[in-house]
Amino acid sequence: MNDTPLHHATVHAAKDEVVASLNALLEAERAGARVTLETARQSRRPAIIELMQHIQHDEARWCAMLLRQIRELGGTASPRMGAFYEKAMAIEDIAERIVFLNRGQGWVVRKLHELIPRVEDAALSADLHHMLSSHVANITLANSTDTSSADTSSADAGALPDRAP
Repeated sequence: MNDTPLHHATVHAAKDEVVASLNALLEAERAGARVTLETARQSRRPAIIELMQHIQHDEARWCAMLLRQIRELGGTASPRMGAFYEKAMAIEDIAERIVFLNRGQGWVVRKLHELIPRVEDAALSADLHHMLSSHVANITLANSTDTSSADTSSADAGALPDRAP
C-alpha cells in the first residue's frame, strides 16, 4: 500500500528520483546559506553585507521548503551540506566569491529547469517555480551590486602592512 499523500501522487518522475533531486537542491541551498552568512560576517562593505543577508534569507527559506516537500513525499532529508561550501570559502577575495556564488545560483536554476517539467503536483511545482524566480532575481541582484572594490577575506581585513610606504 502506498501512503503517499494524494496531492503528490501525480509526479511524472519516480518519487525516489524527485526526492533525490530535492535532496541535491537542499544540500546546495544549505551550502549557499552558510557561504552567504559567513561572507556577510567577513565583509566591511554595507552593500555586500546587505546582498549576502538577502541571499542568505532566501537560501534558508528554500531549505525549509525543500525539507517540507521531501517529508511530504515520504522521503528522508539529507543531513549533508554541498561541496560548494568548501569550494566557495576557499576563495579569499569576496568579489570573486560572489562571482562563484552566482555560478552556484545558476546551477540551481538549471537543476530547477530540469526538474519542474517532470513534476505534475501543483503545490510542489508552485514551490519550485517560486524558488526558480527567486534564484534568477538573486543572480540579477548580485550582478547589479558593485563588488569591484569588495574587501578580501576576514584574514586580510584587519591586516596592517609590515612597514609604511
